[in-house]
Amino acid sequence: MCQKPGLAWKMDQSACQEVGSRSLERGKFPLLAVRARIVFSAKLRERLFFYRLKGQENLICLLLTLRFKGGRRKGKRGRVVLLGPTPPAAQNPAVHSSGGRGSPGALGLGLCYWDPQEPEPLSAARKVARPGRQGQYDPPPGASNILGLEASGHVAELGPGCQGHWKIGDAAMALLPGGGQAQYVTVPEGLLMPIPEGLTLLQAAAIPEAWLTAFQLLHLVGNVQAGHHVLIHAGLSGVGTAAIQLTRMAGAIPLVTAGSQQKLQMAEKLGAAAGFNYKEEDFSEATLKFTKGAGVNLILDCIGGSYWEKNVNCLALDGRWVLYGLIGGADINGPLLSKLLFKRGSLITSLLRSRDNKYKQMLVNAFTEQILPHFSKEGPQRLLPVLDRIYPVTEIQEAHKYMETNKNMGKIVLEVPQ
Repeated sequence: MCQKPGLAWKMDQSACQEVGSRSLERGKFPLLAVRARIVFSAKLRERLFFYRLKGQENLICLLLTLRFKGGRRKGKRGRVVLLGPTPPAAQNPAVHSSGGRGSPGALGLGLCYWDPQEPEPLSAARKVARPGRQGQYDPPPGASNILGLEASGHVAELGPGCQGHWKIGDAAMALLPGGGQAQYVTVPEGLLMPIPEGLTLLQAAAIPEAWLTAFQLLHLVGNVQAGHHVLIHAGLSGVGTAAIQLTRMAGAIPLVTAGSQQKLQMAEKLGAAAGFNYKEEDFSEATLKFTKGAGVNLILDCIGGSYWEKNVNCLALDGRWVLYGLIGGADINGPLLSKLLFKRGSLITSLLRSRDNKYKQMLVNAFTEQILPHFSKEGPQRLLPVLDRIYPVTEIQEAHKYMETNKNMGKIVLEVPQ
């Protein structure tokens, strides 16, 4: 009874019970003014509205994420999501997650069709977005169940309050709190950026979240200076490939870790001064050797727990260790604080997604002014988004499975229907 059709994810049937039926009102989905069964999922705290159309049972899912305090319901928020094997053309294909953690199967990924919100002040269409993460840490409250933190496309509609910076049809790329892996998404005007001349929509889709993250980590959090040694873990990830180029552009010296010789060679082409294969050598010892015992001034770390001791060992006096991911886990066993204290080191955590829109707009403005022009320039300071593979959105599971192999060099991009 509670199995969503088509490519959509499945729920545990034992967690569902039928609680009644009602007629759906005509509105944005005029074909759905039919009698529907209502099912409540205790596991997901969702009410699921099933209806029949042309002999097929389809599904409208009204997401009601309930918050409780002291045993009483504190509030709710809702969004209509339409899922089905043959949706009307006007609906918005998107990648939905059931909220699991870990592997692609555990994430509960699948296609759904949903109605985007009314424009806040601006809505952009024909998005191209990259796959999301594994869910090792919780998303911010109110985050969309539609994956995707960045996208590119064309402006489709202008909402109230727009300042006249954009017009319908403009090519743009956007930083998002979620919802980017869909054909349409609502974007605050201040989080849009123009697509640099000479770049395609697919290339532009690989820029916003990864490059803004790297820019923030280096300049706003890490305070990188010319001549600094910067150790970049996962050097051939989306953030890593951006950080290599931005470090070099700042006059600092990028060092990277990666898991294959092919990746290290690619990092060198992007501007890395040295690379260390963490599968074959102790990167902390190799880093100390390269820096003649001084250590690195800044570490950009998306690995976390499993690297803590080696990070501290190769950190310079008064160095900064910026943690922005937990690929290697969150647990730490050992005298981290005493070793960090001995070096007068700073451990700083940073997540871009949980920042408020005011901060993000400031970051977007600074990036647009200082960095974006370099994607169109010729010469040694030209910047380049690195794309590894492009998948159609219908192959979202395959994209995540490929990402799990850790073979990609640069971004994996999803292309949505035009």
